Amino acid sequence: MTKESLTPGLNSDTLSDSFGRRHNYLRISLIERCNLRCTYCMPEEGIPLRDKAQFMSHEEVLQLAGVFVKLGVDKIRLTGGEPLIKKGFETILNGLAELPVSLAITTNGILLDKYWQDLLSSGLKNLNISLDSLHPKKFESITRRDQFDRVWNNIRTAQELGFNVRLNAVLMRGVNDDEISDFIELTRDQNLAIRFIEFMPFDGNQWDWSKKVSYEEILNHVRMSFGPDEIIPETTEPNGTSRNFRINGFAGTFGIISSVTNPFCDTCNRIRLTADGKIKNCLFSNSETDLLTPLRHGENVEALIRENLLRKFAERGGISSFNAADFSSKNRAMTAIGG
Repeated sequence: MTKESLTPGLNSDTLSDSFGRRHNYLRISLIERCNLRCTYCMPEEGIPLRDKAQFMSHEEVLQLAGVFVKLGVDKIRLTGGEPLIKKGFETILNGLAELPVSLAITTNGILLDKYWQDLLSSGLKNLNISLDSLHPKKFESITRRDQFDRVWNNIRTAQELGFNVRLNAVLMRGVNDDEISDFIELTRDQNLAIRFIEFMPFDGNQWDWSKKVSYEEILNHVRMSFGPDEIIPETTEPNGTSRNFRINGFAGTFGIISSVTNPFCDTCNRIRLTADGKIKNCLFSNSETDLLTPLRHGENVEALIRENLLRKFAERGGISSFNAADFSSKNRAMTAIGG
């Protein structure tokens, strides 16, 4: 298929669910494994290793991406696990760069220094880098690895090279919620985007209500630190997942992604493709549709994609409550979904 033949709108209908939400944003998990063991994402011992035949090959990633682009997807984000530990990452990146899409990546930043030229050559501009603490020892405690200096140096280099850098911090009560102001201070003179993410429930991360820091709590902390009249709301991007703000006179921005206490499901446009080739229509969804097996049998998977989206719930995968008494996650660990 040529780049022209995949141009959305010329030869395909868009992907919509039963609520009329158009889905043009695909998040592809390249690998379940990670070189960190973040407490909110992965069990300390990791997740069970599986035979590589159960996962998408480079060619299959590109083949399925082409199908989604034909159906109207125009933005692709690469995730993991940690996408940069995927063998042949540059091959996948170069292949995706041939499609008429905007490319982005979410990474823990450890291996970015190995791929600067590949990233620049692909035209990818948007880097989301996970950084849950500005203190090396606390970073090590959260991630169970001593890699802060390498990540921080790569963040600085990414800025120097002209990438749009967004730092993602998962806030956990009593762990890193005392660093909210410190993160925002980074935006005083730097064109950085900070995103505070509510701690979300997934398999193996021992989530409960007491550990989460809500949208309103974060804003109250910012009001006390910088003054209520200094917080300037930013225009929310179409289909944006965060409510964004700027401190008056600061160069960068901060935002809050509140999937638990203040969800944004009404404008959701995201589809997730797991590393083993299954489509998830919601981060919280317990149901999946296998695309990899029929693809390998030479079957057309377009109907499966559409059927999966038509089963999408209005909000949070059909979960009505996150109360400990009636919520039990049958979902994957976050590292096996791709965020």
